[in-house]
Amino acid sequence: MRQEPAPLTRHLRVRQERGHTVLEFRGEIDLAAAAEIAPHLDRETGRPAARVVLDLSPIEFFDCSGLRLLYRARGRVLDRHGSVLLVCSHPLTLRVLRITGLSRLLPPHPTLDAALERPQVTPRP
Repeated sequence: MRQEPAPLTRHLRVRQERGHTVLEFRGEIDLAAAAEIAPHLDRETGRPAARVVLDLSPIEFFDCSGLRLLYRARGRVLDRHGSVLLVCSHPLTLRVLRITGLSRLLPPHPTLDAALERPQVTPRP
């Protein structure tokens, strides 16, 4: 039986999965949640050659503060020669990612298993 780690905050859980650090966003990701998440996100994305998965599966709400977190995480990981994958299947969040163009920089996968089946190189703008 695999035990899930306790969340770092009520909005972020970090765990290891198949050689990747999975950053699982939870609940409502707004300005207050982003401020809570940011220091933990920076720590996890600041490692050299990190292999990171940003998992939005459990989110209920996601605003522009969440978009900034994703964009920042992506930049930090790629600047350190790592790789970053995104998991998202929520229709409204996918629409926001598409409208803002972030889905071109972080192509979303429908599940964690789908993201980890075929690792991709994250495109640089």
